[in-house]
Amino acid sequence: MNEQGHPRVGLGIIVVNDEGKILVGKRKGSHARKYSIPGGHLEMGETFEQGAVREMKEETGIDISDPKVIAVTNNLETYKEEGKHYVSVILLVRNYSGEARIMEPEKCEGWIWADPRALPQPHFDASAMGVACYLKRSVYEKI
Repeated sequence: MNEQGHPRVGLGIIVVNDEGKILVGKRKGSHARKYSIPGGHLEMGETFEQGAVREMKEETGIDISDPKVIAVTNNLETYKEEGKHYVSVILLVRNYSGEARIMEPEKCEGWIWADPRALPQPHFDASAMGVACYLKRSVYEKI
């Protein structure tokens, strides 16, 4: 049984640079040792866009503008592995300023720019599904 009693809402942010690469971090702690796009939890009363701006600043120190919702993922692999069921809203960002820094060293080993067609492995399921949606220009992909 899900320890939360119901699915929670997560956010994933795909930041694309001028070379077409996306920002990916290697996680520690939650979903340990997997790579993932930046993201986190949606807070009460927050829009998806507000949450994306907040999470990017908290996790990377990067300021973003004009994030766009592009997809939704149902993170059943995480549920099977950890008993935590999330539905994640994926946002796309092309407008950003600053360089990625490790703002939460207890949660992330570091940030890299990666080819979205060759994601580093192992990769967090919500992130992998979100990137698959981005590449296929679809709103939902089962993996």
